[in-house]
This record gives sequence, structure tokens and C-alpha cells, in this order.
Amino acid sequence: MIKSRFVYQNEKLNQIIVQGHANYKKHGEDIVCAAVSAATLVTANAIEHLELNQKIDLTVEEGYFKLTLSVFDSIVQGLMENLEYTLNDLEKQYPKYIKNQKEG
Repeated sequence: MIKSRFVYQNEKLNQIIVQGHANYKKHGEDIVCAAVSAATLVTANAIEHLELNQKIDLTVEEGYFKLTLSVFDSIVQGLMENLEYTLNDLEKQYPKYIKNQKEG
């Protein structure tokens, strides 16, 4: 199962942690894992493309994604909120394979 945590500080999304594997299908055929991976990587790539890397701390490993806003930026905040929206939408479609949690 994929577990995501959305951590808020002062009513602003400050951190997103996504970990695990969906196990929807075997490796290479798992559309749920592929969708989550695509969503997280598109977010990270957008931040890099907009040259806002200095405002975040990012860790990407096999089955693990952690994005922390180190300096507030409204564009990065919007990208993080879009990722949260996307992962919540995927949870609605695949509730047995994705669980999201909001903190703070």
C-alpha cells in the first residue's frame, strides 16, 4: 500500500511524504504505482524547471518521496497543493491501494 502524509504548519502545506508500493499488479504493470510516481516526479520536475530548487528539500528513492518546503514560495506551495489534490483523487479511485493522511 502507498501511504502519503501531508504535513501542515500554520495552515500551509509544508511537507509531503509518499512511501510504499501499491501492489495493485506485478512490477511493471502496476498502474497505481505508475500514477503516483508520475505525479510526484512531475511535481519535482516542475520545481526544478522553474529553478525553485533552493526553496525545497527533496528526497527521491525507490518507494520513497519526501518534499519539504524550506523557504515559503507561493508557486511551490501551489505545486504541492496540486500534488495533494492528485493523490487524494487517486485514493478515491483506488482506496485499497492508497491511504492519505493530513497532519497539522
